[in-house]
Amino acid sequence: MGIPQFTDIISFSNTEISEAIIETENQLFNLRFKKATRQSFKSHEIKNAKRRLAQLKTLLSLRLKDLNQKEENDKLITN
Repeated sequence: MGIPQFTDIISFSNTEISEAIIETENQLFNLRFKKATRQSFKSHEIKNAKRRLAQLKTLLSLRLKDLNQKEENDKLITN
């Protein structure tokens, strides 16, 4: 698995993004736990998990921001 690309997650729905965030946070926790207990793991996986988590959170926040703006615009139009 290579470096996660932002284009890979754009097609996700909001619920899929939320589930992927939880899964990635768990993966990152497990990798950090392995590092702390000196178990064998691939060190580049920590970087990839952090990057994927940041991408997922960014995409989710952008979508929520767009939804909030649409709601505000609808309220202004109806008033």
